Amino acid sequence: MTFSHVNRRVHLYLGLFILPWLFMYGISALPLAHASFFMPHDAAKNSRILRAEHTVDMAVPNDDAGLRVLGAALLDLAAVRRTSFDVYREAPNRMNVYAYSFWSWTELNYDVDRRRMTVEDSRFRWVLFLTGMHARGGFQQEGVLPTAWSLVVDLVALAILLWIASGLYMWWGVRGHRRWGWLAIAFGTGSFLVFALRL
Repeated sequence: MTFSHVNRRVHLYLGLFILPWLFMYGISALPLAHASFFMPHDAAKNSRILRAEHTVDMAVPNDDAGLRVLGAALLDLAAVRRTSFDVYREAPNRMNVYAYSFWSWTELNYDVDRRRMTVEDSRFRWVLFLTGMHARGGFQQEGVLPTAWSLVVDLVALAILLWIASGLYMWWGVRGHRRWGWLAIAFGTGSFLVFALRL
């Protein structure tokens, strides 16, 4: 078996591997690019449901690491599953904890002065589901599944680069199509550079 045969096989199976990921990124890019169209149609589902209220007496730390530790403690206190979460500080004595998955979102609002924490669930929204998949990545979250997702995203990125390289090799091997290939590369690269330099 020659290198060309191996390259074609690699290109074929890499394409099949990244197929669902490219489909997901392509579909989820639509609500990101056309938020003014999608968000109003999805706004009716933006209502939140109050799940519970708790009395809490905990000091809010000033550092990010301490905020994250407190956020995890508040989620445990509220019995909220915390596969992934982020912590925000609205004011010196107010903080929000946002726990999320692709299917559900829960927000904790902690008012230190009033010693009150509310737990609110958001209804499922397709826009948040799609954009959440598109934007999710990184290794800042704890747990096996969030880390595995980030590792697979890294593998997909490497697979796309290898898929491009194997495609270029196949294109170069077909002499009759080199001119059209150069035209496609020039148009794609030129349009990208125009936007990159002018926007």
